[in-house]
Amino acid sequence: MTLLEVRDLHVDFHTRDGVVKAVNGVSYSVEPGETLAVLGESGSGKSVTAQAVMGILDMPPGRIPKGEILFHGRDLLTMSAEERRKIRGARMAMIFQDALSALNPVLTVGYQLGEMFRVHQGASRKEAKAKAVELMERVRIPAARARVGDFPHQFSGGMRQRIMIAMALALEPDLIIADEPTTALDVTVQAQVMELLADLQREFNMGLILITHDLGVVADVADKIAVMYAGRIVETAGVKELYRSPAHPYTKGLLDSIPRLDQKGKELYAIQGLPPNMAKVPGGCAFHPRCPAARDVCRTELPPLAAVGDGRGSACHFWKETLGE
Repeated sequence: MTLLEVRDLHVDFHTRDGVVKAVNGVSYSVEPGETLAVLGESGSGKSVTAQAVMGILDMPPGRIPKGEILFHGRDLLTMSAEERRKIRGARMAMIFQDALSALNPVLTVGYQLGEMFRVHQGASRKEAKAKAVELMERVRIPAARARVGDFPHQFSGGMRQRIMIAMALALEPDLIIADEPTTALDVTVQAQVMELLADLQREFNMGLILITHDLGVVADVADKIAVMYAGRIVETAGVKELYRSPAHPYTKGLLDSIPRLDQKGKELYAIQGLPPNMAKVPGGCAFHPRCPAARDVCRTELPPLAAVGDGRGSACHFWKETLGE
């Protein structure tokens, strides 16, 4: 059975300036042991989709007018708040991008790690502390037994991110959503954090949704990719296929923006313009104001996410031309 299946998900935010359509019909799936990378610029709807899956959207102003989120075949959107609370943390967990903000500054990391066991398993304080030490050792934090009583600010950025990973892994969930887990970390620490996540995923056969805008991180860890723009998925493909031959101009622009050793001294490519205001998304294909290949049909007709090969999809009227390039 598919671990997670998101079907035609819509998320709106009702604001003073009108309705912001943050997510517009997103569909994707994750199998046990599989890594799905969700790519896109800031504001494309990646994190909002993840928050809807986790059930941590602020409602109001958020609203889910349409869609299904099937976890082990059960629709999370039809569950009561109490049922979702039991699943959250125990069977699906989230790693947030800013560990310093996500961790409580006035509680020790041991207390915060142990809370998972006290709340979900009824463990005593002594048992919870022992479990916290075990978790810290599992995510390779040196001198875990001595540092279990330290506060978040006493750890480096990379160590804090490891604590967030430990917290997510505490109850050995079936699914982890990692929202920009390597943001603000240097390249060496990024590699260590991603290697740790991959090792733990293999150990527990977890599904992993990796939200990022860093295509370099994705290449080594993901099995398949969903590219988002303006609240929609515009391309889906396996990692190798997407890097070898993108089928959407937006994906091609993202790949062309990656610095390359053979272009030393040359000006870096950048996609022209800015992502649209989600309260006033342009008609037709939302990418057309920035697309170098846009034509009249792109301004008037919204392209569906059509099959373009074995397991691939592209929401572009002229995907054949892009794929041919």
